[in-house]
Amino acid sequence: MGVMDLFDLKGKVALVTGGTHGIGMAVGMVLGQAGAKICVNDIDEAKLESAKKEYAAAGIDAYTLVFNVCNEADVDAGISKIEQDVGEIDILVNNAGIIKRVPILDMPVEEFEQVIDVDLVAPFIVGKRVAPNMIKKREGKIINMCSMMSRYGRNSVSAYASAKGGLKMLTANMCCEWAKYNIQVNGIGPGYIATAQTAPIREGGHPFNDLVMTRTPADRWGEPEDVGNAALFLASKASQFVNGHVLYVDGGITANFGYVKGENVV
Repeated sequence: MGVMDLFDLKGKVALVTGGTHGIGMAVGMVLGQAGAKICVNDIDEAKLESAKKEYAAAGIDAYTLVFNVCNEADVDAGISKIEQDVGEIDILVNNAGIIKRVPILDMPVEEFEQVIDVDLVAPFIVGKRVAPNMIKKREGKIINMCSMMSRYGRNSVSAYASAKGGLKMLTANMCCEWAKYNIQVNGIGPGYIATAQTAPIREGGHPFNDLVMTRTPADRWGEPEDVGNAALFLASKASQFVNGHVLYVDGGITANFGYVKGENVV
């Protein structure tokens, strides 16, 4: 097998949850360009229609479907429809997620629980639904979008960091239970990525932009395609012996302690 053949996903069916924009769409685009049949879900039909047009503009005929990743019955019905219309899922990217930036003392319990449901419980539900067919085939790839906050805390993101930390450990436990069936389960921990959602804090001299630019050794924000390229590795034959790992795509920020651009610190 040639090196390029390792990254050929032709004949594979990939489900990218919440892959209608940003990082999720970038992952879908890269996997689609590698030959996978891309399936995307969301709870918003309008977002799916818009995303389908964007995928089509890139030459990718994405299959789109409305279902709620937090509802087990809805997930079962949605994935059954994918299996009927497209085929059994070979690659699952648990990308759907939300964040609420609220200090702990101000956060209502129901909002904390909502973030946990979307960012942690949903990957459990969807992963549990696709795994039996992967076990039967003795082949499969599961990629959980874990975030840098699976490793570090930060002011005002307690629910998100708790969910992503839990997702990191869920990734490890999925690996421990399913690796023997030739299923690779890994996570991706994006750093600070330039998306439409982060545009307001990247522009106009925003102090958070200064923080990112001075603390990231690569001296830039990441691009969504940086995460997509990592997902291609984890979805491909090139990662057959990579399991239970979180790949941080962050320009070196998680490796950094005390780095400030322009300073020589001894």
